[in-house]
Amino acid sequence: MSTSFPPTLFAGHHYGVAGLGRNGNAAVGALLAMGASVQAWDDNAASRDALPAHERLTLAPFTGMVGLAGLVLSPGIPHILPSPHPLARMAVEAGVPIVSDAELLFRAVRAAGSRARFAGITGTNGKSTTTVLLAHMLACCGIPVAAGGNLGPAALALPLLPDDGVYVLEMSSYMLERLEQLHFSAACLLNLTPDHLDRHGDMAGYTAAKLHVFDHQHAGDLAVLGATLPDYARIHRGLAATRVRIACVSGADVEQCDYYCTDHALCDHSGVIAGLDGATDLPGTHNRENAAAATAMALHLGMPRAAVEGALATFSALDHRQKLVGRIGTVRFINDSKATNADATARALACHDRLVWIAGGTAKAGGIEELAPLFGHVALALLIGRDAPVLAATLTRHGVPHRIVHTLERAVPEAREAARALGVDVVMLSPACASFDQFSGFEARGAHFAALVRDLDGTAGGPTGA
Repeated sequence: MSTSFPPTLFAGHHYGVAGLGRNGNAAVGALLAMGASVQAWDDNAASRDALPAHERLTLAPFTGMVGLAGLVLSPGIPHILPSPHPLARMAVEAGVPIVSDAELLFRAVRAAGSRARFAGITGTNGKSTTTVLLAHMLACCGIPVAAGGNLGPAALALPLLPDDGVYVLEMSSYMLERLEQLHFSAACLLNLTPDHLDRHGDMAGYTAAKLHVFDHQHAGDLAVLGATLPDYARIHRGLAATRVRIACVSGADVEQCDYYCTDHALCDHSGVIAGLDGATDLPGTHNRENAAAATAMALHLGMPRAAVEGALATFSALDHRQKLVGRIGTVRFINDSKATNADATARALACHDRLVWIAGGTAKAGGIEELAPLFGHVALALLIGRDAPVLAATLTRHGVPHRIVHTLERAVPEAREAARALGVDVVMLSPACASFDQFSGFEARGAHFAALVRDLDGTAGGPTGA
């Protein structure tokens, strides 16, 4: 069972926390609860006011950092590229380490005397599903588990686990750049496509940041690599030199991989591990790769092989990730708002033979050109958001029927009518774009889509997913 951290664990240590969002607030609360003193600051007065007063908490701008044991910098604040934030420069000049809250969780767990293991999951797409799936699998076989990090609870909001427990952490590239000691007994890099290049300079910098998930691993640990990783051979050679155990995973029938999927089963070199027909919330090759990765880690962390199939069958998909949010007549409405880049949308489009596709927002570099091989699945595209004209230009070049409708309020009813007229049974929001032109995030976009579907027809059934 989980317990609380000792209240004197970090007594005598003084930390700085800059940025009081989800991670920052959790870091302040946890550090205070462990006995540390904290100086915290956020330029937003409402964020500062949300913190309860505490005798060891100082709310003040940073004028110096000498004496700090570490600075927890909001993941959104750059410390290297495109240029270091002034607070990052101040910390470097004072010799103060800039650390992720996941790093502090690891230190706290070890300082509390727990030998609980850590599993780290990263990649451009699929890391949230894999994180939650692995946690679900471990819980199904009675292993104490806590999941969070970039997904769900902030790392420092997680409880203290016993020696046989496992922390399953989704790790963003921003978090991975700020590790010093964190050791993952099982670590996974699922895939890599261009993303966050403003923060990492180029694809090489982004890849280097992601590879930090394998830092501090050694013989006896597990490193999981997705088979589609660019420069796979080089990454494999680098890991092999550390003598870590390496597992290649694929969602397709690639028998040279250590874990792979046929049409109906997840397999390894010993044969079938689990049937997949019952895993209804893991559609598509990409989700099968997520399942293969989670299975490789779960088995390494002590899950019995015989328990895998039942755990996969009872897994419930995360909201905003190919989630059925309603059904009107024969038409299914699917919320895939988390697909904020073309690679994620490609995985979703490949799951359906023919559909009405709602896309748009703030386009990433390259737009949707790479989706061209899948455009044959699109009966009609309805385009929303700032860069709808950019997407429309690509669709025009490839002869894909489309209309610019600007908003979800227009897109949802038009999608229903188009699906009826075209004889299509799937309407999917899979934007291939960021959401910040019209929404506070992909969650808000997906929730609004689900609400519009519910409002469209009072008899719409199925889960809302909002």
